Amino acid sequence: MTQNQDTPANAAQAQQQSQPEQRRIAIPRPETQRTESSLPGHLRPSVINVPVTPGISREAYEEELTDMPPSPVGAGYFGRRFTEHEIAQSPGTVGLDETGSVDKQLSVGADAGKDFMRRLSTAVTGAGAVATGSQDSLSDIRHKFPNLSLSGNIISATFTIPHLLKYNKGSGEKGATGSWDLKPRRGQSALFDSFSFLSSDDAPWNHTVVAWTGEIEEVKSAQQVSDANATTVGQPSLNPLSRPVPIDGNVTPPATPTADGLWIPKEDMHLLEHELSHDKKIKTVPVWLADDVEGHDDGIRLKDQARWRRYAEHSLYTLFHYKQNEPADGRAERIQWADYYRMNQKFANRILENYKPGDIVIVHDYNLMLLPSMLRQRAPHMYIAFFLHSPFPSSEFLRCLPRRKEVLEGVLGSNLVGFQSYSYSRHFSSCCTRILGFPSDTTGVEAYGSRVEVGVFPIGIDAIKVAAAAWKESATAKYEGLKKIYAGKKLIVGRDKLDSVRGVAQKLMAFERFLELYPEWREKVVLIQVTSPTNIEEEKEDAENKISSRVNELVMKINGLYGSLGFSPVQHYPQYISQDEYFALLRAADIGLITSVRDGMNTTSMEYIICQRENAGPLILSEFSGTAGSLKDAIHINPWDLTDVAKQINNALIMSEDRRQAIQKSLLEHVTNKNVQFWIAGLLRRLVSVLANRKDVIATPLLDRATMLRKYRAAKKRLFMFDYDGTLTPIVREPSAAVPSERVINSLKALAADPQNAVWIISGRDQEFLQQHLGHIAELGFSAEHGSFMRHPHSTEWENLAEKFDMGWQAEVLEVFQKYTDKTPGSFIERKRCALTWHYRLADPEQGLHMSRDCQKELETTVGRKWDVEVMAGKANLEVRPTFINKGEIAKRLVTEYNAELKTLAASHSGSPEEVAAEKLEFVLCMGDDFTDEDMFRSLNVLSAPGDDAEIKAEDCFTVTVGASTKVTLARWHLLEPEDVIECVALLAGVGSAGAGASGGVLSMGEVNLAALASVEDHIPESQK
Repeated sequence: MTQNQDTPANAAQAQQQSQPEQRRIAIPRPETQRTESSLPGHLRPSVINVPVTPGISREAYEEELTDMPPSPVGAGYFGRRFTEHEIAQSPGTVGLDETGSVDKQLSVGADAGKDFMRRLSTAVTGAGAVATGSQDSLSDIRHKFPNLSLSGNIISATFTIPHLLKYNKGSGEKGATGSWDLKPRRGQSALFDSFSFLSSDDAPWNHTVVAWTGEIEEVKSAQQVSDANATTVGQPSLNPLSRPVPIDGNVTPPATPTADGLWIPKEDMHLLEHELSHDKKIKTVPVWLADDVEGHDDGIRLKDQARWRRYAEHSLYTLFHYKQNEPADGRAERIQWADYYRMNQKFANRILENYKPGDIVIVHDYNLMLLPSMLRQRAPHMYIAFFLHSPFPSSEFLRCLPRRKEVLEGVLGSNLVGFQSYSYSRHFSSCCTRILGFPSDTTGVEAYGSRVEVGVFPIGIDAIKVAAAAWKESATAKYEGLKKIYAGKKLIVGRDKLDSVRGVAQKLMAFERFLELYPEWREKVVLIQVTSPTNIEEEKEDAENKISSRVNELVMKINGLYGSLGFSPVQHYPQYISQDEYFALLRAADIGLITSVRDGMNTTSMEYIICQRENAGPLILSEFSGTAGSLKDAIHINPWDLTDVAKQINNALIMSEDRRQAIQKSLLEHVTNKNVQFWIAGLLRRLVSVLANRKDVIATPLLDRATMLRKYRAAKKRLFMFDYDGTLTPIVREPSAAVPSERVINSLKALAADPQNAVWIISGRDQEFLQQHLGHIAELGFSAEHGSFMRHPHSTEWENLAEKFDMGWQAEVLEVFQKYTDKTPGSFIERKRCALTWHYRLADPEQGLHMSRDCQKELETTVGRKWDVEVMAGKANLEVRPTFINKGEIAKRLVTEYNAELKTLAASHSGSPEEVAAEKLEFVLCMGDDFTDEDMFRSLNVLSAPGDDAEIKAEDCFTVTVGASTKVTLARWHLLEPEDVIECVALLAGVGSAGAGASGGVLSMGEVNLAALASVEDHIPESQK
């Protein structure tokens, strides 16, 4: 999530201080030199030991922030913090001037969002304020879209629940009868506000949030606290001046986790689930993330809880923000990918436990990019939307992601994919075409025989709540204090996280350039920059230390060049600030300056607009922020162009009052009308429209390797049928060059070596080719020329299934093929015993396609009417064969023959008639890539049709089409390319990525297979770590 996650608009309302307000004494800023020069910048008192509001001491902040959640790692500035701004209750219009035009605009915007959602919900579910019209509305929607039946339920899947959790271990057996402390989670303000709205009475949907619990912190017991007090750790300083200055003084360091992890009994898990499910604001269903060895019937043990977020933050977050990680050997990434895959799988399991047909599922952000496809695999008719809150990179950057294909395929399980801006949606469509080969345009992607729509939905904020919080009495008092202290000065305000994408360094360099170019503003303008630690673990390592040092160097440089003993042009506060201080800063500012170098939806810009209803201070906004596309009237800048940023700061300072008011009016109208209610309502409206207008086609889901592996392991007798060209090997220009790789050969050998497996190659190739390249594997069975010839395993004799039929048609077909070969340079004829094929792979693509159509028409009107043959258009070829010969007949024959053998074997062992009748193949895998393989899929679908006489169970039959084709297929599953086929064979056969055994080294198994294996076993095998 790349919104301004520290925006305090979501903080809980500050408690009224019971003590009478006392006189506050300002803490003077010490000189930044000499004794503290050896300290890092983020520890120097001159940088951090200054309150944001002059005239108010640090103790005031520590009192105010006592309710902030503690850090789960430590109180150090760069330790992991999950103390983003809490969610406040929407306070209505408390503290607002009811007669003002701004307040009217706020109310109109909020009401418009609610009315819009109500109209949408009424049209879909029949619910509404007017009971008499509800049934009519539902009848209308059902009559207009008979195939669209919405239940009125919405399931929102997001990474973490809206609460920070602390667990108090109980005194019962195994720690049972414990208790939970829930505090609102800071950050993701717009997202959580949208959840609150969907769950409120203003939106008549039944809304449920499915999310991970997040890292759970264990509260120290009294004994632990007593043991800690036996040392000087945590004791107050005898001399107040000698104590360390905390960045976030209210946060206490958590208990050091034990090697055994945190044990939570089942009773306490149920207690939390009950509490969250009955939350009056947002009904939540938690997802418990742990390995199976860490979970038991009587509870769960949580170890290394942060590992579930590592892949998303290390690989996806960085790349989506146009940053590259240092090259590595891949050992850590493969483990992170397996955890990421399993985490998405556990989300899918939890959602399906609560899903009912007709429910809408909305998946949020990059942590859950595999979830739509996983849901589609198990519920093909599910209505799914995916919304990405972060930027999406261009194809040149996404290509650098090793698992780029899997990430894109995961998102394409949705019906609708939403983005913050048009450029992000265009990048996504382009990546689907350039990386996956799927046709796309600006509005969608053709994938798996269906269409995935793509849309742009800029997110908004809860304008009413922000306005109420900004004009509270306590915030107004701080605002007045700021205006008094900085009387006669122009204030430029910045509020950012301290990570590499926020552009804090660029902001300071631009401000330095401004003071250099416009000396008349020196000692008249103050930049107040507040920074807080990032939540992204990847940014907390060396990178952030470098950023912090760079920022502090720039601050000291500017203050040294343009400051004096009584004045510092830059006031830098690397700390969390209270909600009141935050809004006081936004209200007191003369300019809001946002210079992010890559950002999603920065809600600070919109909150600044709300807070400037009186002052009308200009907003200077980076063109790389996701908000820039929505806030057209803001002053857009390129943060890398320091001179232009300096120029725009000057222009904003000298802008006329009329111009400022006109810009403010336009921006305020946008922010109040396009609020968070409008955003979520627009997303739902588009999804309903997409579902209602789609063709009656079900997309073919991506093959679920974990499900396939489970079925494979449980089966005693298995049958495999593989096409050759385009399935086991890629399509090449010269057919003779399609030679199987060593990995294909080793994988097939390992698979066929299992006596419980029957492996067949069913191809259009002739006997000679198959014998030459794969004939040395005695355990393989072959069917050549689309079923004309068969060779059983452990046999050298070929059976001619077409020898009794007249082949006189071949001479006439050969004559026609020869005519078109002469007309088409690069084309040639392949003669088989029972078929003839005309290839034009080497010819000019346009001419070859044109000639093939003419040739097909001629053959169908001549030879096709005279002989019992069919003309088939393949991949850059045209083939004529007898109609009675096809791959479907071979598939049917193999299934019936193997089932007959199993029944005979059962009868020979004196099995009962019921046992004999029950004997059948327990696992069938059939893979092919073109229309000739559809005959196999058709036959297997018939054989697995529901009924007692079915030859195979539908859940045991895996028909898989291969390739990026957008055709509607009879197969039940989809794979992208031949490499995926070999990966699947290797997974089942236990073969490593290099063709060797899976136990041949830590990196022997591919990342995708490791993820599937870990999902089945619910932990990563030690041999693969």
